[in-house]
Amino acid sequence: MDVDSCIWLMLCATGVMGQFQVEPLTATVLTGSDAGFTATVQGTWAVMTWNVRGFLVLTVPRSGNVSSSSEQFSASFCSSGDTSCVEFTIHNTTRMEAGAVICTVQGDYGSKTAQLQVQESGTVQIKEGNMTVVQDQEVEFHCETSAWFPPPSIIWTVNGDTVDDIPSNSTNVTHGDSFNSSSILKFQAVKDSTVVCLATLPTLKNPLSSSVHVVVVPKPPDWTVLIAVVCSFGGSALFVLLILGIIFCYKRKKEKESNYQDEMTKRVRTQSQLSGLRPPGQKQGRVNASYVTDGQTSVATSDLTDSGYFQRTASNMFEMPDAVRDNKIENGYRSTYNSVDDDLRKHRHATIV
Repeated sequence: MDVDSCIWLMLCATGVMGQFQVEPLTATVLTGSDAGFTATVQGTWAVMTWNVRGFLVLTVPRSGNVSSSSEQFSASFCSSGDTSCVEFTIHNTTRMEAGAVICTVQGDYGSKTAQLQVQESGTVQIKEGNMTVVQDQEVEFHCETSAWFPPPSIIWTVNGDTVDDIPSNSTNVTHGDSFNSSSILKFQAVKDSTVVCLATLPTLKNPLSSSVHVVVVPKPPDWTVLIAVVCSFGGSALFVLLILGIIFCYKRKKEKESNYQDEMTKRVRTQSQLSGLRPPGQKQGRVNASYVTDGQTSVATSDLTDSGYFQRTASNMFEMPDAVRDNKIENGYRSTYNSVDDDLRKHRHATIV
């Protein structure tokens, strides 16, 4: 009896006839990579087949002559001479191969089903690009991913440190059979920084990234405080100058009044001294010697009285006609006047200095 027959008899005796398993039952790969499944058969089998998404893609006879529908699918024994283990491989996987992968062993073994999940990475980009901002200014960045399946995980880093305490918002939008995502990061720029947006999937060994640089310039001086201080001091200075101006004007006025009083006092004192030198009986007033009456060219000193008034006799005085008296005479009335002074209208002119 050969070895295979002995193994077959032993399996029948132990009740494990017709058992096999497929590993892994769920496989997740990235597009473009290979997906592998292993089928282990206990007992003697003749033919094994593999179906992907309902299509027969590969046949493996126990003899080892593998028949494949495409170079994308292949199979081999796990080790040389060991026909109990078969490795099935899908090369350069795409999302078209995602789904059920069925292994069937002819006879009493039946079939086993595994699931293939294919993930796809797309693009990632920070929209804003490099920035130059003022110190302590709030900056905002938008990271956009396109054509990912499933939606990626987005991670932000600033100067190499993962951002955990800075809030960011992410949204996912279905676009056909893939997803577009966006994430927003806001923070206060205090120094030059490098901002990186990372997009990753469980099957992606190295996350895809986009980076920008933030250049921070010092804040300009706060002119508001300076202007307020200048205005405050300026207002105080103007107020002080106003008070000083009022005091100065008041002092000037007082000085002028004092000087005027002193001048007047000096003049009075001088006049008093001059009056003491005049002959007795002469007054302080001075006669306007240039004044003359009609028909007179000069005035003699004898014509002046002690009071300084010009004096003339009634016959030399200029007489004004009495129109009232003439009218009364013409109307038949007569009046008696007691003196010549009452008959005449006298005009005296004197200038006192």
